[in-house]
Amino acid sequence: MVNRDSDCFASSAEFFSWITSFANLERGQVPRSFSLDRMKLLCNIAGNPERCAPSIHIAGSKGKGSITVMTTSMLTAAGYRVARYMSPHVSDIRERVCLGDDFFDEAVYCKAGDEVRLVVDRELAKLENSPFDPAVENGEAPTFFELFTLFYFICARISKCDIMVIETGMGGRLDCTNVVDPLVSIISLIELEHTKFLGNTIPAVAGEKAGIIKPGKPVIVSKQGDDALEVFRKTAKERQSPLTYFPEAAKIENLEVHSGGTDFSLVLTGGLANGFADAPIRLAIPISGAVQAENAAISIIALKTVFPDIKDEALKQGLAALNLPARFELVSKDPILVIDGAHTPQSVDLCTETFRSIYGDGHILIFSCAEDKNIKGMAEVLLPHFSAVVITTPGTFKISEPDKIFAVFSEVAAAMAAGQGSPPKVRLVKDTGEAFKAAWQLAQSEKKALLCTGSFYLAAEVRNMAKSL
Repeated sequence: MVNRDSDCFASSAEFFSWITSFANLERGQVPRSFSLDRMKLLCNIAGNPERCAPSIHIAGSKGKGSITVMTTSMLTAAGYRVARYMSPHVSDIRERVCLGDDFFDEAVYCKAGDEVRLVVDRELAKLENSPFDPAVENGEAPTFFELFTLFYFICARISKCDIMVIETGMGGRLDCTNVVDPLVSIISLIELEHTKFLGNTIPAVAGEKAGIIKPGKPVIVSKQGDDALEVFRKTAKERQSPLTYFPEAAKIENLEVHSGGTDFSLVLTGGLANGFADAPIRLAIPISGAVQAENAAISIIALKTVFPDIKDEALKQGLAALNLPARFELVSKDPILVIDGAHTPQSVDLCTETFRSIYGDGHILIFSCAEDKNIKGMAEVLLPHFSAVVITTPGTFKISEPDKIFAVFSEVAAAMAAGQGSPPKVRLVKDTGEAFKAAWQLAQSEKKALLCTGSFYLAAEVRNMAKSL
């Protein structure tokens, strides 16, 4: 076997550089097949780190990142040592693999990276002509996300975490995180997304997300359309998994959305196990948006289901301490700059409504998205509410077609004009830095607010640029 003792990773950055050589769906590099077999083999070779602690597993199209962070923060406030896994990151790739809301110690990242590389070097590479040979270009080598997920599990094991909170990458059934047997599963709002891989109907997408429902284990489901909910109820019944549907289990009262966040009362309305009290819990989240109140409620229902003794004070403290970049994040106050990673028509609609409720109509938008998104659907939501739109590129990580985005936005604007509407001026500035400067200067000169949305990668770029000013 290869002795790596003298060739360990000197830093987490060195490990991250090494792991990027593997196929990465986020960059448009598609493996020949999707299967949990590779992931199960990797975990087996590594001593099954996915079993090192109980887990909470979260899937969905929108809101799963918020729910992941909220769940982690409340468990941390309750005194648990929590390993958190989510994607994408905004400023630092270590955001994906955290201890609570903070990074693991650098030594943990390095040691876990060494273990991952040993799995590849000692076991997989020696299988001559096997489908796991990392040297096979565009073949069946482990993917970036498989190895990164293994890395997360090993970090959790090294740090002796009490519980793992895990967000799926894409889908659920075949997502490489789906090797865990969670205490509870959570499924957030379902929309058409990744249709090339998950199917082009809501029931098909829901069927893939439902793959995280485990036999006999509870599942918490957010508000859904009837076609998605039917899939979840059917799957839960088949697997004898108790299903709690958010609209039937809780209600939100006295909602206040403002520039500093969201305040609300949560009433757990009965039909739930573990003796939930009917008295309202008053909560505050430092993120603006009615949907964030719903995300918090879903997270609380899940926690109360598997940790019935968790104290209300821990729930309050955890939510108040949230740090969630690029989820309606107020980055600047002069001019107002809000960034949000919304990238589907429904999530963009929620973001726009929150923005309008605080700042009104007629402001400046900077927008871009990845090539596989519903550009027209987002354009139709956004254009009626802004006076100027700057189309650009969402950085260099994701494949994007800014010319196509510009053409679609221009087409929707022309249709608005033909219908006696007042469309905003739409311009294309492909360079992200130049686009940000143009939008920023326009917001300053016209004393207007600026919203950046359409892509987490664009939000990350704009966030970094704004912080450097």
